[in-house]
Amino acid sequence: SIAGDITTRGSSFGIPCIQADGMDLFDVTEKSMKAIQHARSGKGPIILHVDTYRYKGHSMSDPATYRSREEVEDIRKNRDPLKNIMMKIPDLNYKEIEIEIIKTINEAAEFAISSEVPSKETLGKHVLCEA
Repeated sequence: SIAGDITTRGSSFGIPCIQADGMDLFDVTEKSMKAIQHARSGKGPIILHVDTYRYKGHSMSDPATYRSREEVEDIRKNRDPLKNIMMKIPDLNYKEIEIEIIKTINEAAEFAISSEVPSKETLGKHVLCEA
């Protein structure tokens, strides 16, 4: 890739990298816990590189012609994280979870739409750091 291997970017600064398969919830959870433990233990920063597959283009103007229909279908069939988790934990009520997620999203959207536009003085508060 143009940017090079992101997993090696921190090595010159002594920053380790943990790689996780973003299509596997259990791998992401395990590797995230290791990264959190590293950071909280005082060992300094760490890079957590989570590799995922993007089914669609980068934006509305990106038709993703660089991927074949067969490739996308193969990933959906064999590596889709939701399908994989359903097979690994068959007892979960996925329809109920989906309904709850949609409800949460709708409530958040409703809250955003009905909220006042923030003032210039408060616009930068509670973002990443106070502005």
